[in-house]
Amino acid sequence: MAPDPVAAKTPVQGPTPRYFTWDEVAQRSGCEERWLVIDRKVYDISEFTRRHPGGSRVISHYAGQDATDPFVAFHSNKGLVKKYMNSLLIGELSPEQPSFEPTKNKELTDEFRELRATVEQMGLMKANHVFFLLYLLHILLLDGAAWLTLWIFGTSFLPFLLCAVLLTAAQIQAGWLQHDLGHPSVFSTSKWNHLVHHFVIGHLKGVPASWWNHMHFQHHAKPNCFGKDPDINMHPFFFALGKILSVELGKQKKKKKKKKKKPKIHSYKG
Repeated sequence: MAPDPVAAKTPVQGPTPRYFTWDEVAQRSGCEERWLVIDRKVYDISEFTRRHPGGSRVISHYAGQDATDPFVAFHSNKGLVKKYMNSLLIGELSPEQPSFEPTKNKELTDEFRELRATVEQMGLMKANHVFFLLYLLHILLLDGAAWLTLWIFGTSFLPFLLCAVLLTAAQIQAGWLQHDLGHPSVFSTSKWNHLVHHFVIGHLKGVPASWWNHMHFQHHAKPNCFGKDPDINMHPFFFALGKILSVELGKQKKKKKKKKKKPKIHSYKG
């Protein structure tokens, strides 16, 4: 049977995409329902947050917001990640809607993206493996020299002081090295970054790599945002970060005081 020429000319149309506004996206930022936007695509992450490899908090911090720039920064293999994102896609922003929240500074956002593109074109994000190898070897050398000092010269004051200086320098350098490995920005694959990261932070510094990743990823997801960045949870006990943060803390304390019930005073008539 010959195909219908009219039907052959008619293009096959897929399902009509759903369009959303920023107001609709912003409303889905609670615990029950969470949406976010990446490259104008709207994703429902309500159930996915518990399965997110980077942790539920990192991705939940962007519920109801545009997460395009964090997505680019946190995922090296974006093609692989986007394959798993297809099941979360529910629509896209309406054509008349801006590409990011109306409350954001458009000029600042455009300048940041232009700066990142320039840095990538200049090759500044490509790591020099020889440098990091020598970096690790000099840390091991400092560690070894510290213990050899005690073994050869004993535990008197001067050898002890020299050992302390060597170990302190080794620990500081190991802290910066594990930072680059934990991001991960040294090797091209996450596997090697995580393996060496576990060795440096776990064996040389005695700190759990999973704990550092959990805390530090949140810091970079929302730097200096009170309630989201764990690095400023010590405020105001050890340091203060300006008037805005102090005002937010004051509001929280005020709410807590309102919740407390006033004691009842009983009067007795004589």
